[in-house]
Amino acid sequence: MNEGRVGITFKETMSGGFAIGESDPAEGARRGKAGGTILSLHADVAIDDVRRFTSEPAHAGRLTGQVEFLPFGAPIPGRDGVFNLFSPTDQPKLKLMVYELGFEREGKSYYLAGKKEVRRDSGLDLWTDTTTLFTRLHEGRDKTGAVVGAGVLTLGPGDLVKLASTIRATNARDIVEKTSAIADFTRFFLGELADSYLKPGPPEEPRRPGPGA
Repeated sequence: MNEGRVGITFKETMSGGFAIGESDPAEGARRGKAGGTILSLHADVAIDDVRRFTSEPAHAGRLTGQVEFLPFGAPIPGRDGVFNLFSPTDQPKLKLMVYELGFEREGKSYYLAGKKEVRRDSGLDLWTDTTTLFTRLHEGRDKTGAVVGAGVLTLGPGDLVKLASTIRATNARDIVEKTSAIADFTRFFLGELADSYLKPGPPEEPRRPGPGA
C-alpha cells in the first residue's frame, strides 16, 4: 500500500465457451459452448494510486484471482497478473482493456491472456466492446508461449451490477478521500467511453480520382 496515495479495488467475473487445442478465440468459444466447456476468470483488480493510474498512458493496475475451468478441476489461484484499462495502441481508433493471469496446474505453468478491443466508432458496439474478452491460454509464464486453448469470455448485465457493488477505496483517511477516489475513477472510465464512442474520429482523407475519372 502506498502511503498518501488513495486507490481502489474491484472484482470482475467473466465467463464463456473455451476449448483446449484451439487458437482462435471465436472458434474456441463456439466449440466450448457446443461441448459445455466454460472457462471463468474471477479477477481481483487493484489500483494503488487512482491519480497516477488516470494520468499514465498505459493505465496499469494489478490483477490477481482465479481461473475456473472444469477440465482443469477445482478453481486455480493465479499469479503475475496484468491489468490495463483503455491502453492505447498503434491504431488511433483502438484501445485495449487487458486482463492477464498466470497459474500452475500439475506442476506446469500456464498464462491466460485476454483483451477487450475498444474501437472508436458510432457507439453501437459500446456494450459488446467493453464486455467481450478475447482470450488465449499459453504454455509457460507469459504470452510468448505456445497457444494451447482459446475462447471468448463475457460480462453479463448481472455481473456488471456485481462489479459495481465491489468497488472499494483503499488507503483513504476519511469518507471524503474514499468518495473522491471512486469519483475520479468513474469520471476517467466514463470519459474514456465518451472519447471512444461519442466523439467523431479523425476525418478520412478524401479519395483521389482514379485514372480516367
